[in-house]
Amino acid sequence: MQGSVGYNLAFAAAVCLVCAVVVSSAAVALADRQQRNAALDRQRNVLLAAGFAGDGESLEAEAVAARSAPITPVVLTLSTGGAAAVDPAGFDQRAASIDPARSTAAPDNAAGIVRLPNQALVYEVRDEAGRLDFVVLPVEGLGLWGTLYGFVALEGDLRTIRGLTFYEHKETPGLGGEVDNPRWKARWPGRLAFDDDLNPAIAVVKGPAGAVDEAPHAIDGLSGATITGRGVTNLVRFWLGPDGFGPYLARLREEEGAD
Repeated sequence: MQGSVGYNLAFAAAVCLVCAVVVSSAAVALADRQQRNAALDRQRNVLLAAGFAGDGESLEAEAVAARSAPITPVVLTLSTGGAAAVDPAGFDQRAASIDPARSTAAPDNAAGIVRLPNQALVYEVRDEAGRLDFVVLPVEGLGLWGTLYGFVALEGDLRTIRGLTFYEHKETPGLGGEVDNPRWKARWPGRLAFDDDLNPAIAVVKGPAGAVDEAPHAIDGLSGATITGRGVTNLVRFWLGPDGFGPYLARLREEEGAD
């Protein structure tokens, strides 16, 4: 009996060891592919926020690259809004935000941001004369169950929202998960992100928000997901504010003559 128990334990341990080696080897072997797929998904969402792709549209890498041609990625110094001497192709903003050497502690904020990267990656689209057409900004912040990661696009007037999308979150399907619903995201274009004093003013409200001309700063609430809606309000306002991309947007307004 003792021999049988010992054999069973040894066999189970051997199987566990083999499985652990297989899983670890697969994880290592697939790491590069996973990173490429994650980067491709983020780029698809940049296109969604920019209006260069439609929800539900399946785009392969070649199509994503082709549609991204007019978009210029720019790494900037977050605190000043000026361009940084960093190659956008190799820049990972999320990794920078958790690296003490490349980030700083965030001030108290309602979005739940703990650390701010010293540099951030934004996306600009300009016309043939070099005038700004629109800009796409990365945003993140706490919802109900975790951090939402996405993009918000602003038109060339740097006030009007062009689009919003999220590419990663942990919100409840059918409730807070409706941040992925194309019908809800379609409520954002044309709304004003800032008030007349250029303070972030966009907000997800309870219930219907009404037409753009009636409620230019309001977005329809998510039924049964008040905390998620509040989280979206907080994260968008944070990143459009002085501790986020405020200095960058101020520089663009000065350069473009936007007010």
